Amino acid sequence: MTAIRTARERAREELTREIKQEARRQLASEGAQKLSLRAVARELGMASSAIYRYFPSRDELLTALIVDAYTDLADAADAALAGAPAAPRARWRALCTAVRAWALAHPHEYALVYGTPVPGYRAPQETIEPAARLPLALIGVAAEGAPAAAPPVPGGPLGEQVTRLRTELAPGLPEAVLARTAIAWTQLFGMIGFELFGHLVGSFDPADAFFAHAVEEMADLVGLPREG
Repeated sequence: MTAIRTARERAREELTREIKQEARRQLASEGAQKLSLRAVARELGMASSAIYRYFPSRDELLTALIVDAYTDLADAADAALAGAPAAPRARWRALCTAVRAWALAHPHEYALVYGTPVPGYRAPQETIEPAARLPLALIGVAAEGAPAAAPPVPGGPLGEQVTRLRTELAPGLPEAVLARTAIAWTQLFGMIGFELFGHLVGSFDPADAFFAHAVEEMADLVGLPREG
């Protein structure tokens, strides 16, 4: 019975992979808004009723694709950090470069998680942890090399937000450094989005030199020391 169950589990895992692979192909050709379980089933030669045993709704399939995208991106970032030199700025550079490389290699998955929200879809709780891995990695590198003291963040709503996030995510990091890391985080993804969606054509295209310069500027903003 164990062998039979194991074989069934392997078959289910394989078909689940095939469903997600076909769904990613449809993301590339049709876009997330037009993703359809019936169309996926048709392309795989499955009965429409059969696919619902794997993904009961389009939103559950979207969630699986989103979790996979966040996880794959964070894994790429972790691998880049594992192979980077010890200097914090070098690690920051490796991390940002890995994010851009992943996005250029997976533009449709990037658009799914960082592009226009899919109408009618609300990301469930299970997407939060994988989505948080990359910003936490950025905070981790900032904590390695940021100055021990920094000017306070202005009060009001921003101060309250930064204080809460510092308590939750980085108790030892000065609030100003956390705020600057958040600015760099949004700058990083905004810059990559501009490149992917064609907004740099006619200006900073190709974007290699512009991106490299911006990464150094962001490292300065965060307060990471220069090498040498």
